[in-house]
Amino acid sequence: MNTSRRILLAGMAGLAVAPTVAGAAPALVGDDTTVAEERFARMIAAAHAPDVTCARQAERYADARWPEYVVAARAVLDARV
Repeated sequence: MNTSRRILLAGMAGLAVAPTVAGAAPALVGDDTTVAEERFARMIAAAHAPDVTCARQAERYADARWPEYVVAARAVLDARV
């Protein structure tokens, strides 16, 4: 599966629990975030970037906003178990 399809599917999976309003975002996560949760949160954040067609902009958006998507990543990863 190519990268863009993976990012699209991850973004769709995180829509149900992703923050919808800037003020509604959870507080920054602490040290209890696993590597898998962080990577998946970054992938979901990149899929929700305003301009997904620009890879660099999506990457910068993901770097800045990934803590907001940890809840979504945890929900998706927990659903797989």
